[in-house]
Amino acid sequence: MTGVILLDDTFLYAFMWLGLALVAIIVARMLKVTSALIEICIGAIAGFIANSYFGKGALQSDDDWLKFIASAGAVLLTFLSGTELDSKTLRRCYNEIIIIGIVGFTAPFIGCTLLAYHILGWSSQASLLAGVALSTTSMAVVYAVIVEYGFHKTDFGKGVLGACFVNGLATVIALGLLFSPFTYKTVIFIVTSVVAFGAMPFITSRVFPRFQHRGIRTKWILLVLFGLGALAIWSGSEAVLPAYILGMVLAEVVGKDDEYISRMRTMTIGFFTPFYFLRAGSLVSIPDIIIAPLVLFGLLGGKVVSKTFGLYPVIGRFKTNKKEQWYYTLLMSTGLTFGTISAIFGYSHGIINQAQYSFLVAAVILSAVIPTIVANSFFLPKHLIIKQRTIEAEREDTEDDGVR
Repeated sequence: MTGVILLDDTFLYAFMWLGLALVAIIVARMLKVTSALIEICIGAIAGFIANSYFGKGALQSDDDWLKFIASAGAVLLTFLSGTELDSKTLRRCYNEIIIIGIVGFTAPFIGCTLLAYHILGWSSQASLLAGVALSTTSMAVVYAVIVEYGFHKTDFGKGVLGACFVNGLATVIALGLLFSPFTYKTVIFIVTSVVAFGAMPFITSRVFPRFQHRGIRTKWILLVLFGLGALAIWSGSEAVLPAYILGMVLAEVVGKDDEYISRMRTMTIGFFTPFYFLRAGSLVSIPDIIIAPLVLFGLLGGKVVSKTFGLYPVIGRFKTNKKEQWYYTLLMSTGLTFGTISAIFGYSHGIINQAQYSFLVAAVILSAVIPTIVANSFFLPKHLIIKQRTIEAEREDTEDDGVR
């Protein structure tokens, strides 16, 4: 009818998804846990209810608009994770960060791949995907915990974050090498990406001072991210792969602008990533998990045990205090963002089925919760907190004396 405005289905579903996102953030604040974790859980519950009462696909999780916003959220979150890199810490704790980061990836990758293949009977490709998804360390969880207790100001905390970066980078590289077809398109993608990674710090360091308007800065970053993402997808890879490395190479340029990064983080976490994590949760099949819970606990145990046995003796080379060793090991055993990204990559490319995807995502969620609770409850290195507070108090006294 002329003059009558009808509610478009897209706006209706956007309203519904944002409503779920609002519920998730409120619950996350009440429980004092990372919002991504609750968003996945809310998405899984909403998907189960919608599929049970309104038919499969009732949430329209595979609509193109939702998949784009979700993918953009994953790309932006991955980029922001890369910008948290502290190059000074990398140089100062180079051996510790590189060795622990590589072991943190390799041990669970091998352990979980063998577990999925020989014990669970998954295909070789699905087993490799499981190994990648469960090899991750959650930057989001670790960063939140480190900041909450003030460890980010200590060499201990900076070392943990650095090892997380290396672990995450190894996961990103493994995902690309194992599951992206190598053709002439791959060569073009790699060459173009390398050129972009080399040129971006130089160009961006001149764009940012020249254009103080944050809208121009954001559009510049998004232009490059989406350009590399489009090229990655064209080559048969995934858009998140170049985003992490781009964030790392721009850490010294973009990462220093705390206010800009804060605004980017607000935009990303406030709008984009809820769609990603809610959608990831909605694809989980709760009935499959209920039918075979041993598969879930087997994957979770495989990740935590292989991480622990691989990392604890290695961390012991750099940390002599037992609480520091266990705390470091348990934080490195967490998983969330990259584990979910790897799982949804495998599901969307037909490498794993929905049941396997559900088990992997559920195991990733539990790995974000259980090791964190155990670490903070039994192995929190309080002596480091006391030491840091003493240093800060002495610094404040010195500054006060200088003013007098």
